[in-house]
Amino acid sequence: MIAKKLKQLVVVLGLSAVVSTPVVAEEPMTVNVARLSVDVTNKIAMGAIESCREKGIPISVTVVDRNGIVQTQMRDTMAPPVSLGISKKKAYTAVMFNVKGSQLGSRADSPLQSMGEGLAFMAGSTPIKAGGKMYGAVGVSGAPDGMDDEACAIAGVETVQMDLEMM
Repeated sequence: MIAKKLKQLVVVLGLSAVVSTPVVAEEPMTVNVARLSVDVTNKIAMGAIESCREKGIPISVTVVDRNGIVQTQMRDTMAPPVSLGISKKKAYTAVMFNVKGSQLGSRADSPLQSMGEGLAFMAGSTPIKAGGKMYGAVGVSGAPDGMDDEACAIAGVETVQMDLEMM
């Protein structure tokens, strides 16, 4: 009988401790970041190259992750070698500022331009966004006009856009 009463007392004390303890939400110790696979970034790059090929323009394309780190970089057979480095700078700038390159032209003469060698404030890039998430950016170089580069970058993203939105 005493053992039974003692057991009930322990249960009651345990429940009261749980009820009286305030619930405090803690910050998670880790952060989950959505990333694109190399297969997806390759598809984006090839989509950009194919779009520009249809216009008769050989280009280079770079796809960077949300941190500006290169995931995929391609140069079409006849694209000028200098276009490879420019496409990287365009992609990096687009992801750092989270806008298309054509929206950055007004900043070309700003102090920001001199702050980093890796920046290119010109048309020819677009962020990769879907479902409220930022995945990275695409930069294209090689066309006579940056707006053609940007159209091809956008076309590359469109090859996977619907699939990304469904995730």
